[in-house]
Amino acid sequence: MSIDRIVMAFAGTVILVSVLLSVYHNVNWLWLTGFVGFNLLQSSFTGFCPLAMILKKMGRQSGAAF
Repeated sequence: MSIDRIVMAFAGTVILVSVLLSVYHNVNWLWLTGFVGFNLLQSSFTGFCPLAMILKKMGRQSGAAF
C-alpha cells in the first residue's frame, strides 16, 4: 500500500470516528473533523503532510502525490 492510500485511509477513518463521536458523545469532536479536512486541503497545495513524512521515514513506498 502506498503512502497516498495510507494517508487517505487514515484521514477517512479519523473523520468517520470524529463524526460518530460528535453524534454520540459531544459535538466538539467536529473540530477534529475540521482539522483533518483543513490539513488535507493545505497538503494539496503545499505538499506538506506530517503523516506522509512519518510513513516515508518508516520506509513505505511513495505514491504520486507524496
